[in-house]
Amino acid sequence: MSDVMLAAFRHDAHKFTGESHNNASEELAGVMVNQPVPAGADGDAAALSRPQQKQTQTVPTHDDHYRLSLITGKTVYDSDTFSRSTIERMFIRLLATENAQMAHVRWLNSNVAAAFNESVYYPYTSLKYHTTLVGALLDNYRAGTEFDSLRLVVDPADKIVPFRTIFSGGRFSLRLDSDTNRRPSARLGSRPWQSWGATWNRLKTHPLDTGGNKYDMTLDANLRRTQSWSTALQYLEDYAEWRPDR
Repeated sequence: MSDVMLAAFRHDAHKFTGESHNNASEELAGVMVNQPVPAGADGDAAALSRPQQKQTQTVPTHDDHYRLSLITGKTVYDSDTFSRSTIERMFIRLLATENAQMAHVRWLNSNVAAAFNESVYYPYTSLKYHTTLVGALLDNYRAGTEFDSLRLVVDPADKIVPFRTIFSGGRFSLRLDSDTNRRPSARLGSRPWQSWGATWNRLKTHPLDTGGNKYDMTLDANLRRTQSWSTALQYLEDYAEWRPDR
């Protein structure tokens, strides 16, 4: 399992280096990267975040893999924080572990991965959360779970389920699983598509204080309108860092 799951966390290394998928190197600093992910997990994760028909550039002035922030509308790339040499060091460390569970935890905590989008055509998507989605889907598929049995599960902040946790925040974490352990959850649907807002709306118990906290009310309202999974998960992270009352 380790090799397969490691491939999931390394499959998009070419987006850090600016190489196309077809021309991507198979090795980086002694680490095997850019390998295909089995069971269709990569394609299904992509379908959760962006249209699968012919790709068109949605932001004409932006054509690289540096992510645009949904909060500011600007690139999150900061040359003082993310120089090219710094990026290379950070993402090599991100990828260079032979422990698949450690790789999962590193992706959940990665700042450098959050600076990149999954697709230059959809620059608000997040490479970080596309990758955690790939890992969660692959682990579920390998366990024999079909997509239509999966649920978005809300867990306590300190609960990290290996490979299946897709978001880890200061107040709660989120995972994809068929086993809810009696935690609040909502079905994903019959097939992978841009359905974040619909899934979030189906949660009967929400982890946000929408009854009295104006920041949570704004966050919740925007999440209900967001369809891309990786964009929404990244927005959760960015909003938590931005909000002035944290």
